[in-house]
Amino acid sequence: MRGLKRPWPALKKVIAIRIKPSRSVFIAVGSNLKNREANLKEAWNQLARTVCVKTVKASPVYETDPVGGPTQGKYLNAVWEIKTSFLPGELLNELLRLEKRMGRRRTVPNAPRIIDLDILFYGNEVIQRRGLKIPHPRLHEREFVLKPLADIAPDFTHPVLKKTVRVLLKDL
Repeated sequence: MRGLKRPWPALKKVIAIRIKPSRSVFIAVGSNLKNREANLKEAWNQLARTVCVKTVKASPVYETDPVGGPTQGKYLNAVWEIKTSFLPGELLNELLRLEKRMGRRRTVPNAPRIIDLDILFYGNEVIQRRGLKIPHPRLHEREFVLKPLADIAPDFTHPVLKKTVRVLLKDL
């Protein structure tokens, strides 16, 4: 288009702005399809490459029996601590995209899955919206979540139940 001036100079270089991740978040991760260990590593690596996320800690990995759902194989489960500048809904959407990229298909509840990423805690926030409940509503009932969480954050206090992770695990 001749004769039109741009109000800005031509961009010669695209600069990626990285917002400093600041909110501490705990994520439960599990897999019971294909190469379970490789699935966990791939999810960790993909999450670490996300612009607004910094991976901080990973618990040991535990092999656990499935809870509910159709007959299926054992899971590998862990909990990760990350720092993020994503808002809770943005983080949820990013985790869902990561699951989809890795091949997760949502069929029936508690079905086998290549990867499962659940937000357990987002700092001390309590969020009750359709599609997003933080803290995770059943984390205090699940040893496969509490055991690895206790390995990396035993003194973290559940913002609703007002008990530490260590006490929640002991109370099971």
